[in-house]
Amino acid sequence: MGKIKILVNGLPGNVARKMAAFALKDKRFELIPFSLTGPEIVEDSVLIDTVKVTLIKPGEKDKIIRQIKTDYDTFIAIDYTHPTAVNENALFYVEHKIAFVMGTTGGDRQQLAHDVENASVPSVIAPNMAKQIVGFQAMMEYAAKTFPGLFDGYSLKVEESHQNGKADTSGTAKAMVGYFNRLGPDFSVNDIKQVRDPEIQEDIWKIPKEYLTGHGWHTYTLKSKDNTVLFQFKHNINGRDVYVNGTFDAVLFLNKKLEDPSANSKTYYNFKVYFPG
Repeated sequence: MGKIKILVNGLPGNVARKMAAFALKDKRFELIPFSLTGPEIVEDSVLIDTVKVTLIKPGEKDKIIRQIKTDYDTFIAIDYTHPTAVNENALFYVEHKIAFVMGTTGGDRQQLAHDVENASVPSVIAPNMAKQIVGFQAMMEYAAKTFPGLFDGYSLKVEESHQNGKADTSGTAKAMVGYFNRLGPDFSVNDIKQVRDPEIQEDIWKIPKEYLTGHGWHTYTLKSKDNTVLFQFKHNINGRDVYVNGTFDAVLFLNKKLEDPSANSKTYYNFKVYFPG
């Protein structure tokens, strides 16, 4: 079986850079030396190891993607761009019939699902590509469905810390708030405490210095009205390697769908649909 060709979009961003670097070392994949980038990027290319990757500016993407599709019969896009580009990029992939993994958070998620659910190519979209966290979310969703109102009367506090380059509130934290709401606490995603200050992260949160530029720490705290009962859930990730593994699993999943599209007519997959457990 030949290598799976992938187009990693979002360079020179840190997460996209990590994906591209790992792909170069993974014998299962062939990295296409192009990447969709934002209008603010001044560079024309970026080096990943020794490979020169050409950065595609918004005004060039239709022309260049047609050339890429001529050179590469089938490929899968991995999107780690910017929250403001989520919906536009998804429509771009659908229009050009490119299967894609959307790891970028933000955007209008309901519109995103609507735009891709009847597309002619499959996609995997998730606010978090760490499989273990996706499993935790699935457990919370089960609890919300099975025990609605379990924490009626409890207060909820949600805190999340990421590197100061992350532009939006964590999509994972937002999803978790939905589960907690069904369990009882009245809490708005607008009340999520977002931490981006490296000094606070290192001095107060005690996040290791070497991971200040790449981490995702979340804490969810439930308290009873009289403060006699406390529940706390945490998931702390240092670095970005865990997201690479989940993203590549999603690519393998989509490749199977492309090889045998008759196996499942569904075109839009939330990560938990194929989470292997």
